[in-house]
Amino acid sequence: MNAVEFGAILTVDQGFQRVLETATNVALSKATVMITGESGTGKELVARYIHDKSPRASRKFVAINCAAVPEGLLESELFGFERGAFTGAMVQKIGKFELASQSTILLDEISELPLALQAKLLRVIQEEEVDRLGGRNPIKVNLRVIATSNKDVRLLVKEGKFREDLYYRLNVIPLHIPSLRERPNDILTLAEHFIKVSSILNSKAATVLSQGAREKLSAWYWPGNVRELENVVERAVLLTHGSEIQDSLIHIENQSVVVIPNQPLAIEPGTTIAEMEKLLIFKTLDKTRQNRTQAARLLGISIRTLRNKLHEYSGTGRHEEADCG
Repeated sequence: MNAVEFGAILTVDQGFQRVLETATNVALSKATVMITGESGTGKELVARYIHDKSPRASRKFVAINCAAVPEGLLESELFGFERGAFTGAMVQKIGKFELASQSTILLDEISELPLALQAKLLRVIQEEEVDRLGGRNPIKVNLRVIATSNKDVRLLVKEGKFREDLYYRLNVIPLHIPSLRERPNDILTLAEHFIKVSSILNSKAATVLSQGAREKLSAWYWPGNVRELENVVERAVLLTHGSEIQDSLIHIENQSVVVIPNQPLAIEPGTTIAEMEKLLIFKTLDKTRQNRTQAARLLGISIRTLRNKLHEYSGTGRHEEADCG
């Protein structure tokens, strides 16, 4: 498969490519965009790609992480304030919305925005104006809003934690970024790309992945997604002294399916079907030396089903030894 570049984004996965093609098509519009996906999948990269392909590309891209700013400061960061608006307001401050006028603003982790500010954000989108804290008159703005979330915002709406009217205003163009385990063909493509980048940045000689390293990378389900993969690869590049990255240098935290080797799979009376399934999967992975493709073939299931099962087991602790006999 040939990798396709969308700005700083590289992928061979056709599903992800379709998402990015949609992003390309909507970039010329002013429509608000809601980008969802797990942490580390590249939501901000997609937001920047949309901005770079838009008529606003010459203007500065403005981003704010709603989860990183203390709630008491978030309103002044977004809306700004006039001098004397409150104790300590010695000078006027221009908020992020004003700074993003004629450009694009990214509201990262929008689900962390307090309900009171959600109402004010809705007014910004509807009326295209902001009110600084302590200000007398609203200020007109012309901005494109992109929001991201690693949570299911629809569920938050049902729970009363997110305004339904704001959700629909933001979700005009929904884009969901698939996790790395949902696009396994991207794993080695991205790993090789990160090797080149890291080698250049760290003045290291060019290296390649050994077969063992390739299998180890492909076997992991990457809960931290692309961000985790990049960190693992950079560490391996820094530790490598030869021309080939060995699997021993691929340090993946918690990558262990502990099964007692070379012993029969013992099933005790009273063992649940779910426990039997888990034991069988772990034993098969041990037999194939953690090669998921081979394990899935032996188990008669798809590689995606196997990944989903391992992701499910990770929530119950993957360090737990399987009692196989």
